[in-house]
Order: sequence, then structure tokens, then C-alpha cells
Amino acid sequence: MSEKLLEIKNVSKSFHIGGMLSKKKIDAVNDVNLEIDGVKPVILSVVGESGCGKSTLCKMILRLHDFDQGDIRLLGSSYKDHKGYDPFRFRLEVQPIFQNPYESFSMRKTVDTYLFNTALRLKIAKNYEEAENLIDEILKSVGMSLEVVRGKYPTQFSGGELQRVSIARALITRPKLIIADEPVAAIDASMKMNIVNLFKELKDKYQVSFIYVTHDLSTAYYVSDYIAALYRGCLIEYGPAKEIMDNPAHPYTQLLMNAVPRVGEKWDKEFTMPDTEDKEYAITYCKFAPRCPYALEECRKRRPDIKCSADGRKTLCFYPLNSEV
Repeated sequence: MSEKLLEIKNVSKSFHIGGMLSKKKIDAVNDVNLEIDGVKPVILSVVGESGCGKSTLCKMILRLHDFDQGDIRLLGSSYKDHKGYDPFRFRLEVQPIFQNPYESFSMRKTVDTYLFNTALRLKIAKNYEEAENLIDEILKSVGMSLEVVRGKYPTQFSGGELQRVSIARALITRPKLIIADEPVAAIDASMKMNIVNLFKELKDKYQVSFIYVTHDLSTAYYVSDYIAALYRGCLIEYGPAKEIMDNPAHPYTQLLMNAVPRVGEKWDKEFTMPDTEDKEYAITYCKFAPRCPYALEECRKRRPDIKCSADGRKTLCFYPLNSEV
């Protein structure tokens, strides 16, 4: 059996909000299981409305949040093994790309400073000349060049150009996994598909897997190998992107897919679920039952088990819409 690149096993994370007298517990991530194979690079899109746990899950993978229960394993090494944790090695293997590229760079520093610091401090390049060649090669792979970037400040680039530089910076370490959290949310619609296209190209060129967090289901459909849909912290459906988008098995996923916007357009306010009531996070039965048009009495009594199909699809539902699941 091949070693998994990433394994997320029964991971949960809770937060407490409010004051001393009104403190409430929010299960931001609730018993989530996901994995990425270590043999062939893939793009896994994590989708869902605001507050579903997408960013919290990513921050746990990036070690920015600790999880309360379960475990995360990277190339077989458990995140619980604090003694064996090597921060230097981790930064080489996992890199982030954040939503707003302008927040990733100081306005007081030239953009190329970050690229050279990454190459030299992480010992990817032995000297400045070697770093120049490496950085130029990677910038060209994202449609830029060191000649274009050198000596310029973040404000001298468009959002799309600066996000390309962010992607190049992440690629300098030749990571095995890139976590892209809403990477096209702050970019003009005309540039979004260019960035998404880059992920597909770079996946094969650099043999790197992506976790692509997005509200934009149209780009998720185009770029993904697999899709994981979250609702109120729960993984409610997972599987090959085409099968899920064309024939969703969970009622919530069906709702999402029926409202897929045009390319580059986010879900509008009318589509967003009516509210994010705290009590829904505390539900111990099916969290979608209060809003599900197909819910039966059983759905309001206990949490359903994951149903698995032969093609690798998983659905958290008593009565999947797709009879094959």
C-alpha cells in the first residue's frame, strides 16, 4: 500500500464565543475524514458556505490551529508527534496561498525580497546567483519573470499578477502540498480562470497536490479532481468532482450544484443559507435536517453514518439521492 500524502482522521475543532455569561461552543470542524494519495498529484476542492469550517480545516493542516480530537498525518507522520516535528521540513513540504495577495506582502518591501528570502533561508539555493536562476524559472512558469518583478513593490502589481507571485513563492520549496484558501476571491473576474488554469498546469509540472478552498463552484468544477462539501463543520459529501457536480447525492450538495453561478461569479446573497444560528452547530443528529426537504423522522434522531460507494464517493446521509451511493 502506497503512503498517503495527507490523512485527516476524525478531526474535530471547537471554539467558544461570547462572554462569561453567554459563552457558546461552536463545532467548527466535526469528525472530518479526508485523505490525499501520495502517488499521483490531485486538486481537492473544499466547498461550502461561509462558516462551514473550510478555513479552520486548512489552518489545522497548516498547523496554525491545533485540533481537539482525531489526528492529521503528513506522509505518515502524525501531527501529535511533537518531538518528531521538524518545522523546517514542514515548510518545505506544505505551502499556503492566501485569499488577498496584498496582505501577504509588506508595502515597504519589494516583492522579490520575499522570493530571495524563501530560496536562501530555506536553503533551496546555495547562493544569490543560484537563487536568481531558480526564481526566474519559477516566475516564468506562472507567466511572470524576475526581470518584471525585480525592485517593484506590491502596489505596482494588479491583484492577479501579485497572486501569481504568491504562487511562485509557494513553489520555490518544491512542496508536495499547497493549501490555497480562496485564492481568486480578491481577483478580477477576468483573471480568475487564468489563476485556476495555473493550478492544473503546475500540478503536473511540479507534481504538487492542491487543496483549493473556494466559494466559486464554477471554477471548482473546472479544476478539481475531487470535491469535499462541508456543512456546519461536517463533511457531507466527498468524491470525484464530475460525479458529484453532475449527480450530487446529498440534498445540500444538490442545492449547491443547482445554483452553480457563471464562471468567476460567487454565490449571491439570495443563495446563501438564511442564517448561521449557533444551535445548528450543536445538533447531534443530521445538521442539515432542519432545512432538508427530504428529511424524515430518523434524520432528526441521530447522525447518519457515512455511506461509501464503489467509485470512492462518501455521503453523510440516511437516504442519498443517488441510489448508487
